[in-house]
Amino acid sequence: MTTTTTSTPTRPSAAAELIADFVSTGGRLTDRADLARFLREHRLVTEGAIPITLADLEETLTLRDGIRALLDRDTTPDPETLARAQKVLDGLRVTVRLEPTEHSESPLAPAVVDEVRRGLSRIAGAWATVLATDEWRRMRL
Repeated sequence: MTTTTTSTPTRPSAAAELIADFVSTGGRLTDRADLARFLREHRLVTEGAIPITLADLEETLTLRDGIRALLDRDTTPDPETLARAQKVLDGLRVTVRLEPTEHSESPLAPAVVDEVRRGLSRIAGAWATVLATDEWRRMRL
């Protein structure tokens, strides 16, 4: 008797999908309007005006480049790129949820009121989730 096993492809988690979208923005994230659009499209901020500074954009791009460097299996990550991205993460304020919510993909929640930093904190939470589940190792650029 022959037994065949079929495997069902595993769908990426919401956190992995967010990280994949974030690192693949490339030329689509070049100015403050692009950043506002990305944050809104991914529901990382509330509706309404988002005051975005050039420093906010720079931090976002720095974080994206650091995560992208870790996910790029074809090259060795530049330590300076990783250090700059880590500095962005170190500056974000997050808190741990006592109870999970229906709409959260991460146990981490933003602990800030600034909309851009709230969005970056949610990206950081998604990154923490893919790290904790080891899903980042299956992600490809």
